[in-house]
Amino acid sequence: MSLKDRITKNHILGLALASGTVAADQAVKLFMLGPMRLYERQVIEVLPFFDLRYATNPGISYGLFAAESLESRIALFAITGVIALGVLIWMFFEKARADIFALSLVLGGAIGNIIDRLRLTHVIDYADFHIGDWRPFAVFNLADVAITLGVVLLLARTLFIRDKSESKTAQVSAGSATE
Repeated sequence: MSLKDRITKNHILGLALASGTVAADQAVKLFMLGPMRLYERQVIEVLPFFDLRYATNPGISYGLFAAESLESRIALFAITGVIALGVLIWMFFEKARADIFALSLVLGGAIGNIIDRLRLTHVIDYADFHIGDWRPFAVFNLADVAITLGVVLLLARTLFIRDKSESKTAQVSAGSATE
């Protein structure tokens, strides 16, 4: 089956969702850097448990594998690009709408952060949830939320939907065996 035959309306909607995720992520980051001037203000207290906090991330999650040199930035860009390409290919092999949309969120978030790496050499983070001084999460951005939500949806569908289909298969097999 060719790629053209594999693309469905859900795949097109998935690409639109990924594109919308990238656009929203980049718009919020531009707003934080432009009109909000968060890089100058550093912290804007919004609610007792939420601040806008300027942070840069030269690596991956939690600043791991910080890419400080040109070579390491190129390597990190290449690795994240290959992962994003893998997610895109995976998306076109999926048939279930929910899985396509979950992968679209992951893809859009990944591309949003890749754009930051290309433009700025690091990812801009700004969302800071906290309870007093305790911060259960690192400072994050909309792209990170999209990636996390997409992964959680994929895991939930894998764990719970597969169990339902396996139990239906078992019930059908048991019904056939009693006949």
